[in-house]
Amino acid sequence: MVAPSRAELDLLDAEATRCAVARAQPEVIFHLAARASVARAWEDPRGVLTGNIEMTLNLLEAVRLEAPEAGVLHASSGEVYGRPGRLPLDEAAPMRPQNPYATSKAACDLLAAQYADAAALRVVRSRAFNHAGPGQSDEYVIGTLTRQVAEAEARGDGEAVLRTGNPDSKRDFTDVRDVVRAYAAAAQLQSGAFNVCSGRAVSVRQLLRLLEVVAHVPLRHELDRGRMRAHDVPEVRGSSRALHDATGWIPEIPLERTVADALDHWRGRVGAAGAA
Repeated sequence: MVAPSRAELDLLDAEATRCAVARAQPEVIFHLAARASVARAWEDPRGVLTGNIEMTLNLLEAVRLEAPEAGVLHASSGEVYGRPGRLPLDEAAPMRPQNPYATSKAACDLLAAQYADAAALRVVRSRAFNHAGPGQSDEYVIGTLTRQVAEAEARGDGEAVLRTGNPDSKRDFTDVRDVVRAYAAAAQLQSGAFNVCSGRAVSVRQLLRLLEVVAHVPLRHELDRGRMRAHDVPEVRGSSRALHDATGWIPEIPLERTVADALDHWRGRVGAAGAA
């Protein structure tokens, strides 16, 4: 068995990307690289838009020129749909992105579809909705909630004060480990778009109730106006029927375990930082 290797590559460098693809001659490429924070996208919309599009363009061009038989799994996003006209969202829903990150992913999604059609590449566009789990950054809702709890526990506080944006905002969460299985299954398909989602909308208030079960301290919620988004979509929920019909994939890990495992991850990180 060949040992796995790791090498860094700047996808903003078109020539370096082409050379890397030429050397590797891959059978399948998983293109997950992106500037993915919605909050940071509002701070630097130009950088997010140009960066995400350029990285995707450079990779697709490299595949077209150097490895046209390779399959590409392009990680798009459920954010491309924006404010839904109806629920659940399926792949036929129009793209109405509501923030700079979503706009960049919609552009990359269209770019990937163009290369599938015009260059005859096999490009699967996986539109994953919110995913979470152990190891996730605190830039995302479950990551920041579990970090705040872990830090309060480590300090010995009598309670954890959790500051959030709109607590009634509902999103469709899938465990990252289920998302990885979905990507692996979808990468074997012919070109097309496939949602990766649970089909269930969960509010921040519901996440707080799940956290109460596994936290070692009482929780108190406070509204943080700085986390409120002017263009927030009240509810997002998708349908993954197309992916299920094509591959048999279904999400297997319940949200309760996702939240508990994410909290354990942050407990470990906070504890390691305190011991350093």
